Amino acid sequence: MTTRILIADDQENVRIGFRLVLDSQPDMTVVGEAATGTAALDLARHLRPDVVLADIRMPGLDGLELTRRLAGTGPRVVVVTTFDHDDYLTTALRDGACGFLLKRSGPALLIEAVRAAMAGDTLISPQLTVRLLRRLQPLPSAAAGVSGLTGRERDVARAVAAGGTNAEIAESLSISAGTVKTHVASIQAKLGVRNRVGIAARMWAVGEAGGPPDPAG
Repeated sequence: MTTRILIADDQENVRIGFRLVLDSQPDMTVVGEAATGTAALDLARHLRPDVVLADIRMPGLDGLELTRRLAGTGPRVVVVTTFDHDDYLTTALRDGACGFLLKRSGPALLIEAVRAAMAGDTLISPQLTVRLLRRLQPLPSAAAGVSGLTGRERDVARAVAAGGTNAEIAESLSISAGTVKTHVASIQAKLGVRNRVGIAARMWAVGEAGGPPDPAG
């Protein structure tokens, strides 16, 4: 089943870059582009995409208003922006966004955000997740799950909670990105969470996040 995507961003080079990344995936296709929020709303109603990637600052309707208007109409909205303001994040999620991604997060997370939205999940850029999760108080119930991780899984989980991408974690631990991906999947299963946000939440809840991984671990 192919995921149909609409890209809404006022910068043509961003739209071109996103299209190249997404169209390279066998299960994704970009069905339309819009340079304004108003045009994006019209196209979303006409094309009925599965996912709308919405920039925040656009002429006409901004991405947050676009999210509000599309909520409950069918398309899942992933906000993709340059601006990492906490109020943008909370507003977008409150109004129905299925993800909030910083443009500098890279193509892998862009693809992951689309897939998470289609799975009914929410992906937030690790940089923002870390900042928000620092506000959490330690939860005793989270300790049991974390204690079941192997030493290497714990290293990877800490690095995920610190906002590291698979490539960054692989370099820090001198392992392959594929091995990191395998560890992340195992960690998610052991902790009973569905994505990297869930891993970060557990690690922050038990006070085990933010430090660099141990390459010799």
